Amino acid sequence: MRFETKAIHSGADTDAETGAIAPPIHLSTTFERRAEDGTPAHGFSYIRDGNPTQVRLEEALAAIDSASHALAFASGMAAVTCLLQSLPAGSHLILADDCYYGVRALAGEYLPRWGVACDLISMDDPEAVRAAVRPATRAIWCETPSNPLMNIVDVAALAKIAHDAGAILIADVTFATPALQRPIEQGADVVMHSTTKYLGGHSDVQGGSLAFARRNALLDTIEHSRKITGGVASPFNSWLILRGIRSLAARMRVHCENAMALARALEAHPRVEAVHYPGLEAHPGHAIAARQMSAFGGMLSFNVRGGRAEALAVTAKTKIFTRATSLGGVESLIEHRHSSEGPGSSTAENLLRVSAGLEHSGDLVEDLMAALG
Repeated sequence: MRFETKAIHSGADTDAETGAIAPPIHLSTTFERRAEDGTPAHGFSYIRDGNPTQVRLEEALAAIDSASHALAFASGMAAVTCLLQSLPAGSHLILADDCYYGVRALAGEYLPRWGVACDLISMDDPEAVRAAVRPATRAIWCETPSNPLMNIVDVAALAKIAHDAGAILIADVTFATPALQRPIEQGADVVMHSTTKYLGGHSDVQGGSLAFARRNALLDTIEHSRKITGGVASPFNSWLILRGIRSLAARMRVHCENAMALARALEAHPRVEAVHYPGLEAHPGHAIAARQMSAFGGMLSFNVRGGRAEALAVTAKTKIFTRATSLGGVESLIEHRHSSEGPGSSTAENLLRVSAGLEHSGDLVEDLMAALG
């Protein structure tokens, strides 16, 4: 079954009780138990343990990521935290140097408390990653395309390095989505998404997910941790994300087309110092992206000639793009990434990040070109 069909039909069985085509939302926080032995009468006990709407979502998440199982969380960072907390004390983690700033903050502030060491490595060079491996390395965490520089890593090469060391490869492909890239097919062990973004798709829901290549002790540990620490997805949020997945493939086609149009226009503009988009032939990761992705995504970033003031001035002049953080919604967003990340940001102050929405590409290009002047 091809991706588009999986995305629409996974977790979407017709409701057995009513025949409803749209999945029902089960909002109950608690469920009936049998009188004779106190066990759950219908497989569910309490909302933090699991609920029917979340189960439907997890079925869909596993299907679209070519995974054995998946877990839904209240946010992307809840998923990240639960996963990293599962690493035993004394472990070593290799993390991409250009990754989501919240993950870097978690690694710097919390991993030492949990007894986990971490190195930040440029992962577009597999040999640098291999050289960073220690006997205690238990996981390699990559992000492709990365946030905000759109760096591309070779997932299959990193998987081999991880497995040769007895470690796992974790891939955050929030920017790519399973519509464009499924790292488990390339050897990754765990795939992470902020489902707040493209999977939800409408800037109105928060969530996160982990998809697993196989059911094993790691999955069991994380599932137990989610139950105890409470970072579970709510039924309504699960329903919204499940709804978003149904239109993901169609939306991603337009996101990708619009991002490419913007990247081409920016590449030719004299006020633009550099464009970061893997669909451009000049991008250093273009060949790898072309091999392991079906298209190049809806995210890009670019450096405005000058500094912070010049970059901010561009955002002030756009009419269609909204100045806001996050990504993956139907509307186009532009942000001064250094300001969004706040103190400690390592992002250049002349860099702007763009989430290309679903508007007409001509309108988006005209708006951004006018803002650049």
